[in-house]
Amino acid sequence: MSMTSMVVLGLSIALVLLLLGAFWATLRQDRKGRASTPAPAVEVAPVETPLPAPVSAPGHAGTDYTDPRTIRVGDRIEVHGSPARVLGAMHISWQGQQWTEYLLRDASRRFQWLSVEVRDGDPPHLEVLLWTDVPTEGMVPAKSMLIMEGVEFFPIERGTAAFKSEGETGNPDRGLLDFADYHASDGRLLSFERIQGSTWTASYAQPLPPGSISIIRRAT
Repeated sequence: MSMTSMVVLGLSIALVLLLLGAFWATLRQDRKGRASTPAPAVEVAPVETPLPAPVSAPGHAGTDYTDPRTIRVGDRIEVHGSPARVLGAMHISWQGQQWTEYLLRDASRRFQWLSVEVRDGDPPHLEVLLWTDVPTEGMVPAKSMLIMEGVEFFPIERGTAAFKSEGETGNPDRGLLDFADYHASDGRLLSFERIQGSTWTASYAQPLPPGSISIIRRAT
């Protein structure tokens, strides 16, 4: 083999090695780039508050839920599995709206009010709220924002409603009820109420999802 042929062969081998080296470097760089690309973020659906039960056939709210509208004075019920007795009820009306507030006494002889109201919507739905007393220390409802236990509450609505009592409520058989409702940015509800001629009382509301109430025994 001549000297020229050997030089050409050597240059050819070097060129092939150079091309293979460039290809290998490119392949490694491409793999490295894909591995370092962050995986697309997985979108997590927000936790939603249970929707109120739609109003349906008498005796049920939604599917297989006890309808709180069928509660009667003297019934024994369970709220979130805790037994309570329905001592009395106040049937309230205001500007075409009607709702009922039931006075409950639980096993520890604590008193709470349970309000049941059909809210307009498509379809209409039941709003069921469990109220817990809040010490007011002489506070009166303001027409603007107020602060209760360090939380800012903003007014929703206020007015004077007519009521009729049934059973044991500690209130007159009939009369007028002043009220002022508020809400906080975290969804908490606050309400002031007073029977005309008496002092203001205040309560926090806890919305109850469908299925929270069971009727254990009907009044005889």
